[in-house]
Amino acid sequence: MTPKRGIRILLALGVLVLALGGFLLVLLITESALNVQTQLAERGGWFGMVWWGALAVVSLAVGGLLWRLLLPRRKRTAREAADREPPDEQAIARRIEQAEQIGVDTAAIRAELERLKARRAAGEIQVALFGDISTGKSALIRALLPGAEARSDVVGGTTRTLERYRWQSPAGDALILTDMPGTAEVQGELDPLARDEAMRAHVVIYVCEGDLTRTQFVDLGGLTQLGKPLVLALNKADRYSTKELALLRTRLRERMADVERLEIVSVSAGGPREVSLITPDGREERVERDMPPRVEDLAAALQRIIDGDAGTLDQLRDSSVFVLVARQLDEATARARRQQAEALVEGYSKKAVVGALAAITPGADLLIQGYLGTQMIRELGALYDIQVRKVDVDLLLTLVQKHVGRASTLILAVAGNGLKAFPGVGTLAGGILHAVAYGIIFRTLGRALVITLDTRGELHPVQTATVFKETLGENLETSAGRFARMAIEQARKDPQDGADGR
Repeated sequence: MTPKRGIRILLALGVLVLALGGFLLVLLITESALNVQTQLAERGGWFGMVWWGALAVVSLAVGGLLWRLLLPRRKRTAREAADREPPDEQAIARRIEQAEQIGVDTAAIRAELERLKARRAAGEIQVALFGDISTGKSALIRALLPGAEARSDVVGGTTRTLERYRWQSPAGDALILTDMPGTAEVQGELDPLARDEAMRAHVVIYVCEGDLTRTQFVDLGGLTQLGKPLVLALNKADRYSTKELALLRTRLRERMADVERLEIVSVSAGGPREVSLITPDGREERVERDMPPRVEDLAAALQRIIDGDAGTLDQLRDSSVFVLVARQLDEATARARRQQAEALVEGYSKKAVVGALAAITPGADLLIQGYLGTQMIRELGALYDIQVRKVDVDLLLTLVQKHVGRASTLILAVAGNGLKAFPGVGTLAGGILHAVAYGIIFRTLGRALVITLDTRGELHPVQTATVFKETLGENLETSAGRFARMAIEQARKDPQDGADGR
């Protein structure tokens, strides 16, 4: 009998045994069920209902417990929780105070809130108008707001100009309409400037002149996520026949079917147009005519939105601005923390260099017994408002020490090369050589910690050690030269250390 045939026979026997076991289990369950049914029938109907009810409750409880245990659950981070709960004015004020306590520059953020207060006091409806260049936005504004005064506004931090128009509607409402740069001027994307201005507005108008291109659809997707009332204005409608215009509007409605608070209107800015005329003798001539503007539908749509619920418009605008401010505050806090973290890492790198020079004998442990490493980890954790556990610190230092041990030869060799650039030092080993190595190691460890704390929001020893390992060999020559200069200057300050050759 061949081995393959023997395996098949064993598999067949296994299947037979499983089949017999399953058959016996079915018989046992059936017999038990019949016995239970007989007992319930003998004891009366009320007992059966109680028994089956208790069985149902137990089954539901066990099923719910298994569901909770087996269903994968995604941990909800504090940042995600904040994103799901839009901030209010009081929460923003508290966050600004907390940010200022750690040295965050909040001048721009407070200026944003002051602009919001000024707009509230003015009681004006802010309308932001978007669209690709060549879609006729400016001409449409002139047709919609005849006699409106334009005011240029250069947004801080940019060189692009926003044109703002002040207009009084026939119903007496004051509107400020902002003409945004065409999206084609910013690489066809809804850039941060445009998105921020949309968040400051009550209403958003998007101008197109036909079916949406892929880029326009992406732009609209970004605008609809803000939850603002949106008007999609189909411009240059006089180029289409009534049937073509109806089909195009239907197509736009289908593509934007999931968008709430959407109005689709057909408009024309008017102006000179080339049209075809048939002369009495049957000839066709192309002549230029001055076409009147057709913006009544857009004006009516804006008025419907304004009349719908002015309080809701203000609430939507304010909520969006608070989200904008919260994002700006997050970015400013992150920048401030990175700057402070960089300064802290540089400070500990210098302490590591000084500590190496002050040591009586260079130790084999390149982390100077872990004391400075522990302090740096704890201070970085405090800077990022993250609780650091001793067990995580110990694990991180252990993992880092292993990577240092494997790379110590390379580090010391590069440190030695760094010393060659300084006359009178040459290939001097000892304290200065180890001091340069200490500086390189601490800077790499500190930057790995900053990356982990900034991206994960927690101290993750394994990931930090991995980043440390991957970045330890980056810019070694530059770092070695810098720390060599620092070590030599420090050694010259201490003549005794210089006499000892360290």
